Amino acid sequence: MTALPITGMTLFKHGVGYFVRTGRVDGERVDLAFPAEAMNDVLKSLTILDSGGGQVLGVEYPTPQTLEERLEGCTVRLGSETALYDLLVSLRGRRVQILLDQREYVVGQLVGVDRPPKRRPLGEGLVSVLLDSARQVSVTALGRVRGVEILDSRAGDDLRFFLDTSTTQETQHTLTVRLSAGAHDLAVSYVAPAPVWRVAYRLVVEGAEANAGKVGKEGKQGGNRALLLGWGIFDNSLEEDLTDVSLALVAGMPISFVYDLQTPHTPERPVVGEEDRVAAGPVEFRAPAGVRAMKAMRAPEAPAAAEMAFAAAAPMGRAVSADALAQATPLAVSSQDLGELFEYVIQTPISVGRGQSAMAPVVSAWLAARKELLYNGSKLARHPVATLRMSNNTGLTLERGPAVVLDNGAYAGEAVLPFTAAGGELAVPYAVELGARVSEESGARREVAALRITGHYASYDEWDIRWRDYRVNNSTGQPMTVLVEHRRTALYDLFDTADPVEQTPDFLRFAVETPAHGETTLRVSERRLVVRREEIRRLSSAALQGNLKSGLLDAKTYNRLASLLDLWSQIAGHEKRLAEIEKERGKVYTAQEQVRSNMQALSTEGKEGALRAGYVDKLAASEEQLASLATEEKQRQADIERLNREVDAGLAGLT
Repeated sequence: MTALPITGMTLFKHGVGYFVRTGRVDGERVDLAFPAEAMNDVLKSLTILDSGGGQVLGVEYPTPQTLEERLEGCTVRLGSETALYDLLVSLRGRRVQILLDQREYVVGQLVGVDRPPKRRPLGEGLVSVLLDSARQVSVTALGRVRGVEILDSRAGDDLRFFLDTSTTQETQHTLTVRLSAGAHDLAVSYVAPAPVWRVAYRLVVEGAEANAGKVGKEGKQGGNRALLLGWGIFDNSLEEDLTDVSLALVAGMPISFVYDLQTPHTPERPVVGEEDRVAAGPVEFRAPAGVRAMKAMRAPEAPAAAEMAFAAAAPMGRAVSADALAQATPLAVSSQDLGELFEYVIQTPISVGRGQSAMAPVVSAWLAARKELLYNGSKLARHPVATLRMSNNTGLTLERGPAVVLDNGAYAGEAVLPFTAAGGELAVPYAVELGARVSEESGARREVAALRITGHYASYDEWDIRWRDYRVNNSTGQPMTVLVEHRRTALYDLFDTADPVEQTPDFLRFAVETPAHGETTLRVSERRLVVRREEIRRLSSAALQGNLKSGLLDAKTYNRLASLLDLWSQIAGHEKRLAEIEKERGKVYTAQEQVRSNMQALSTEGKEGALRAGYVDKLAASEEQLASLATEEKQRQADIERLNREVDAGLAGLT
């Protein structure tokens, strides 16, 4: 870049880097070049310190402009497919010399170009030139033009400026730092976009035999242990080589965003007319109280990954020794816990060429490990997964990244280590155990736990039960224990199920021991209590008898409820008859209306008189029928009231 090379670089996981440039500068300015896309971040974060006693007077940078803005004022504009036509149009009024076919020349002031009719070749357009030698306009077909010499110096300069500007892309912007006279020891720091750093792990597992007699950090002899090696991978995407640069890699998720500070922005304002006003006296405001510093917000912790990568183990021609790897990878890294973030500081300065990438060791630690078989049908169906279980006792925060697992020197599989804070637990699934097969079956049912009579309702306390069977088949010659992960069901509790050996926020883990060439079934039952209410009068005799047989009702309560059902049955019969009475009454009223209508057209003498008398008899009979219906209706209503009183008394005796 300049006389200020990069001497320090901190890379983050969200696409930015923090860069430090230092150096000695003599003079009153220093130029710093940045990619155009980095300018907003640089302007947001640029800090310049002069430890040599000088002063930083200011920073200048060009205002970004679009192509149209840069060409503003240029008299020449050319299209991509009609360059000659557009050039002649732009040169209107300028002196030109036009070379035609047949080696003819036309010299004069360009009048203009006439575009041909639509769907006609552009070469049929006409070029008009006011000749220098006479007061005459020469008209020539555009297709005859073989060359143009621009005799106007400004027009020629505009054409060259247009061409130069059109081919120039502003990929780099330069900041000029103005300094006081003399020598300066500058330190320039800023944030700029940068590729995220990655991490790749190696897990070298040693079994009890290879580990016999060795004592780990926990003071235990023998057992499984694993060497965790982590390599940080980073890229030099800068336009310069990196030489002896201090490197730090930060794990975590700080808040970051792009804020457009480079583009000028002038908001619109309302236009207000002048008005006459009387000058007012001075106005004063009291100074505000000290602004309280905002409490720093904790950045959200990077989410833990739950992805799995599996591969079958493959023998290697030459075993890889974990001790040899540990000695061959000396760790020159210091770490620092920054609260929400964790920083790996590479102690040895690094050098990386422009456009190149590099790896640096960030983790090397022995961890106590145990091998387990974990099954989760939602992540991998039918088979459990061979998993390494470890505690992160490295004292470091482990960033998420892929891991290759070597078991006793042989390739065993691959996994993705989740983001894990110091002291956290690690579960690293690396291979599928094909010797075990797990099948699942599930179901649900309802069981009535209790029955309560409350008023006109029967309240049933029911267990809503869900169960799932995990059938583990072991086809190997060795017994095995599979940890089955069962997803928690909200609001449900375990019952008639063995206690889980482990619990996570989302899953319960059950240990299933299966003999060699054998099969074991684990049933996980969960239930929750729900209440169902049903109106007593809607109960059937069969349902009542079922409740008696199941012990939900005693004989005394059953008899009372049976009596109530009989009373309600009688009430229902009366109500049905009342509905029939209402229908019969309606029919009588309709018949009476018809008789009265017929009587109006009859006289009182002769045959009509006799017919009229018959209608009168019918009316009398219908009135007697109405009276009978009214009497029956009244009696049945009284019976309903009496039966309802008996029902109320019976219900009161149940509570």
